[in-house]
Amino acid sequence: MVNTEVTLSGLMLSNPVIPASGTFGYGREFSELYDLDILGSFSFKGTTKEPRTGNQAPRIAETEGGMLNAVGLQNPGIHEVIDREIPFIREVFHKPVIANISGFSEEEYVYCCSLIDKVPEVGIIEVNISCPNVHNGGMSFGTDPKSAKRVTEAVKRVTTKPVYMKLTPNVTDIASIAKACEEGGADGISLINTLLAMRIDLKKRKPLLANRTGGLSGGAIFPVALRMVYDVYEAVKIPIIGMGGISSAEDVIEMMLAGATAVEIGAANLVDPYASRDIIRQLPFTMKKLGIDSLSEIIGGAHNG
Repeated sequence: MVNTEVTLSGLMLSNPVIPASGTFGYGREFSELYDLDILGSFSFKGTTKEPRTGNQAPRIAETEGGMLNAVGLQNPGIHEVIDREIPFIREVFHKPVIANISGFSEEEYVYCCSLIDKVPEVGIIEVNISCPNVHNGGMSFGTDPKSAKRVTEAVKRVTTKPVYMKLTPNVTDIASIAKACEEGGADGISLINTLLAMRIDLKKRKPLLANRTGGLSGGAIFPVALRMVYDVYEAVKIPIIGMGGISSAEDVIEMMLAGATAVEIGAANLVDPYASRDIIRQLPFTMKKLGIDSLSEIIGGAHNG
């Protein structure tokens, strides 16, 4: 009997598979398809202080090996999430959930994190300092080690729950930013968010997305994500949630060998809404095939060779 359990900052997960923020909403649509309790956890949609309608359309584009999105953090705002979405999550998911928090200022991050920290259903706060699809926010905090550390310190001062900083790949040295977050008190690191990219409409001869650029996700970015998780694992001593193009049980194991304790599934959920469920079901068989008895024992295993 193989063991799929992993532990994130004291939080025991039955398996390491977590649907990623931005692709799972608040669980409403997916709860109609399968029992969400099969999941290790899920990271709900990036939430800001005020409601956001997001960017203008078109804001989604397909591309070879993935997709571009420039949704722009559309969400109902922190108060609506706490008042309306959390009670629903409580009904359909009976494990601690991961709260993804976004912001446009240090004060906004602090405000939202201080409120969500008081929600019993939240087990981990994932602070998104990496969104490439909004102007004057998100990624601007995650591209500089000093800014990343400052936001981490500010959030940690008002929270009691584990804080994981979600990092952007749109930097020269992601390991230095992860290290700065660790020095600021982060309990863990989430990486990677999407890669800044664009497509051009050949007929209109202008960028396809109204936002001009968007975030590239999907299988095309998996090798990039894997390399960055590997680099960050060597730079920090705190747990890592790895993400970026994961779409199979084999990908999960490869990401854990690179250094991830758990993984998030993003674009695959949009291609196949049963993707996370099916990966979890396949994990034990893949483990047996590869001679793995316990997933917790393989974390960072690629660094030992």
